[in-house]
Amino acid sequence: MSLRPRNLPAEERRAVTVETVVELAAEQNPSDITTAAIAKRMHLTQGALFRHFPSKDSIWEAVIAWVAERLLARVDRAIEAAESPLSALEAVFMTHIEFVTAHPGVPRMIFGELQRAQDTATKRMVRELLRRYSARLVTLIEDGKARGLLAPEIDTTASATLFIGTIQGLVMQSLLAGNADLILAQAPAIFAIYSRAIRNLR
Repeated sequence: MSLRPRNLPAEERRAVTVETVVELAAEQNPSDITTAAIAKRMHLTQGALFRHFPSKDSIWEAVIAWVAERLLARVDRAIEAAESPLSALEAVFMTHIEFVTAHPGVPRMIFGELQRAQDTATKRMVRELLRRYSARLVTLIEDGKARGLLAPEIDTTASATLFIGTIQGLVMQSLLAGNADLILAQAPAIFAIYSRAIRNLR
């Protein structure tokens, strides 16, 4: 991360903190990231960091809010630019993959957070993100069925779940391989299989 001025407005300091955590999560186990490490990367004291965030958990919550805002904004732009529900699904699929590739620390943080036994505020935020994401997919799939582009007999909820699960599986493989770019190469062929499963081929 490039050196940034120490005296930043509060909102900008919070944004820089979030970006720093995402960068660190791409380099190491997110559960091992300490506020001391965050402050060191930002060339701050922990005291300065805690003036903007009361706790480490509040930093994690800010990261998930950042992810939700940016990912859903990209998804919405992809949907708006598409010519049909099916092309919109493909655009969303690739947009999500590109987001993960650009920010490999994000899925590591989310997967790590979901492994925690307790029901944290961050986990609830992730669930809400998935709910909002799924709602967009359900709308596209129902629209595709109504237009005769997608098979009328497919289960809409299951199709949305499979869409998200397919991306999660690709992301998990990229994490295991230690290569976030791997899923970019595989994504088009994987979506083609998904698309064939839901299209109206009659």
